[in-house]
Amino acid sequence: MGETFSWWGILSAVGVLTGLGVVFGALLGMASERFKSQENPLVEQINALLPQTQCGQCGYPGCRPYAEAINQGDALNKCPPGGDATIHALADLLGQEAAPLDGEAATEDSVAFIREAECIGCTKCIQACPVDAIIGAAKQMHTVIEDECTGCDLCVAPCPVDCIDMLPRSKPLTQWQPLVSATMIIASDRSYTGSEHARL
Repeated sequence: MGETFSWWGILSAVGVLTGLGVVFGALLGMASERFKSQENPLVEQINALLPQTQCGQCGYPGCRPYAEAINQGDALNKCPPGGDATIHALADLLGQEAAPLDGEAATEDSVAFIREAECIGCTKCIQACPVDAIIGAAKQMHTVIEDECTGCDLCVAPCPVDCIDMLPRSKPLTQWQPLVSATMIIASDRSYTGSEHARL
C-alpha cells in the first residue's frame, strides 16, 4: 500500500511539473509574439551590405546602428573598411548617388603597428580589436596583420605601455621581391674553388 502511494505521488508530481512547463511555455510564446519588435527589412538589407567590423569609424558603435542611421537619412560614405564597394552597393540599394568616402575617414588610411620590443603581452589590444587583426599570446609579443587591420585605433587606448602607433598603410607589393640579389649569388659561387666544390 505504501509503495503504491509513493508511485502515485511521483507520477502526480511529474504530471504537475509537465503541465506547468507547457503552460509557461505557451505564455512565453504568446508574449514573444505580442511584444515582438517589427524589423525593418530595409535596415536588414543595409546591415547585410556593411562589413560587420563593428569598428566605430562611422561614428556609430557598430554596423547595425549605422544601418539604422542610413535608413533615417544619414550619409552612405562613412565606412572606411567597406570602402568604395560598400558605398556603391548601398547607393544601388537605396537609389542614391554614390559619393566618395567621407573626407575625414578618407584621410585615415592607417594601420596599427605594435612596437614589439616594448610589448608586454597583456592581450588587451587583442581583446579590443573588432576584426581579430592582432596575433599573440599572454606574456608573448603581439603583432598586427596589416591586411586585416581596418585602422579603427580601438587597440591604442587599452595598451598599458603605449606601444601601439597608427601608421600610414604601406602599399602592397606588386610583385615578389627575392631576399637574395643576383650579385650575391654570383659572389657566393665564385667563393668556391674547384677542390672545395669537389669535397662538397
